[in-house]
Amino acid sequence: MNPFDGSGSPRHDEVGDSRCRWARFSSWLECVCVVTFDLELGQAIELVYPQDVKLTEKEKTSICYLSFPDSYSGCLGDTHFSFRLRQSVGRRALRFRDNVYNRDAPVTLQTEVSHFFGYVYFRQVKDISVKRGYFQKSLVLVSRLPYTHLFHSLLQIIAPEFFEKLEPCLEAVCNEIDQWPSPVPGLTLNLPVMGVVLQVRPGANIWLFDLKSQGYKKPNLVLAPTLLPTIHELDLFKCFQSVLIHLQMLWELMLLGEPVVVMAPSPTVSSETVLALVSSISPLKFCCDFRPYFTIHDSEFREYTTRTQAPANVVLGVTNPFFIKTFQSWPHVVRLGEVKMAGDLPKQMKVKKLSKLKALDTKPGNVTAHSTNCTLAHEQDESLFHLFCTCLCVQGIQRKRPSEVQSAILRRHLLELTQSFIIPLERYMASLMPLQRSVTPWKTPPQIRPFCQDEFMSTLDHTGPQLTSVLKGDWIGLYRKFFRSPNFDGWYRHRHKEMTQKLESLHLEVICDADLLGWTKDKSEVEIVDLILKLREKLVSESGQLQLQVKDGVLDRFDAFINSIIRSLPEDLQTVLSAH
Repeated sequence: MNPFDGSGSPRHDEVGDSRCRWARFSSWLECVCVVTFDLELGQAIELVYPQDVKLTEKEKTSICYLSFPDSYSGCLGDTHFSFRLRQSVGRRALRFRDNVYNRDAPVTLQTEVSHFFGYVYFRQVKDISVKRGYFQKSLVLVSRLPYTHLFHSLLQIIAPEFFEKLEPCLEAVCNEIDQWPSPVPGLTLNLPVMGVVLQVRPGANIWLFDLKSQGYKKPNLVLAPTLLPTIHELDLFKCFQSVLIHLQMLWELMLLGEPVVVMAPSPTVSSETVLALVSSISPLKFCCDFRPYFTIHDSEFREYTTRTQAPANVVLGVTNPFFIKTFQSWPHVVRLGEVKMAGDLPKQMKVKKLSKLKALDTKPGNVTAHSTNCTLAHEQDESLFHLFCTCLCVQGIQRKRPSEVQSAILRRHLLELTQSFIIPLERYMASLMPLQRSVTPWKTPPQIRPFCQDEFMSTLDHTGPQLTSVLKGDWIGLYRKFFRSPNFDGWYRHRHKEMTQKLESLHLEVICDADLLGWTKDKSEVEIVDLILKLREKLVSESGQLQLQVKDGVLDRFDAFINSIIRSLPEDLQTVLSAH
């Protein structure tokens, strides 16, 4: 039975995506959900907009439970957080415009293929008119895009108004979003909503225009914008402050795709920390599963909490104390308290070996891990990193350095660490590419040489990360572990695909520059027809691959070249080939 009622799609397209009324809306959001608390049903979806969006019952149930903080969090007032849920089997592949976007977007900002992100604005306030004594409702933006900061900024604008005016407000907002241009990496876009214009540049920064106070008229740069952080980045310093001295180890765990549980006091702290951890290895894409907010009602609860097999490669953010016992056998557990933006580093923060713990230590700021999993955590390196953390935290607070600046310093440090690790891999991968002169029009493109781990290891003495990083640990051991991780598999597949497409592009260009028409002069009609069919097959195949980067006009020249060969044939063959 098809979970989408035979449509094979969550939204029925009448005459293709480009003509669908909600085509522009769906390039940003899948839908907007309103989740409320029903005394008889518990959490329940009150409204889904646009109304023609099809969510399976499993997806609806997941959204319901993930949109409310659990009862232990004690969240009063307004709370915002994020979650990530697995899409139901049977959804269609990415849309045409998603492929166009992914072609140019950084891998860390590409649309999700098999998961949805949920961005939540939850309100819980006392209300004597309600039987339970509290008004509880969540406004949820469901999207395939990892634009955490953009969508939470959007919620800050629309949610307060929505809780006052309810459905009419939501309908108006969705209609405004349906007028937005589709996201294009590197292109500045103006996104008007409720009297405010968000000026965004996917992959860059966001600016905010207030129409109500500025008298906005045209979407140009007449107004002085208020600069906000990038569309996807979080306040890293705020997220990592309580575990800052463990950050080197946490970076390594993310790089290797190790199973990690983050135990936090609220969904906000949980989701922000998990998303910050995943982003710590950027620009390398985190290819394992991660759940910024995970509950006992999650459809994958049994899958991730079973004790009959090793923990999955996943990062989970939890708030329910039930998980303290459930995950005590996991190799890596991060325990967080409430985030405080003032004061010194907590003195009790120490890395503890799990083998020496009689029970899971649940004090905030502790990270438990098997010491054998950390290859760079040598005493000398720990001292260097501890010095960096002290300078960042203590000096930053003493000098009243803004959190944004602290985060920028931290992000640069993590970027340099990741680049030191990945550049030797990129350099070796480039050496596997065939020489351009080996690409000829008379043969299929040459193959990329296979990746040889031992050969790569032999290059590290002269090109290894020790040349650019102050860390002097066991880099070779770290690479060997990385080769066994999903992150290496994802990185290698992506780079191999890019290189293959580059070879195909070069092959097309070489064919266009060759004198194939002269080659056909002494060839039989059978050989010429065979050549035409192969060239056509290549043209259809390559033009269908949106990721293929060729010089302007190459595909048009290629098509014209095929037609010129056809015109050199007898009229009867021209008629047959033109008809096909």
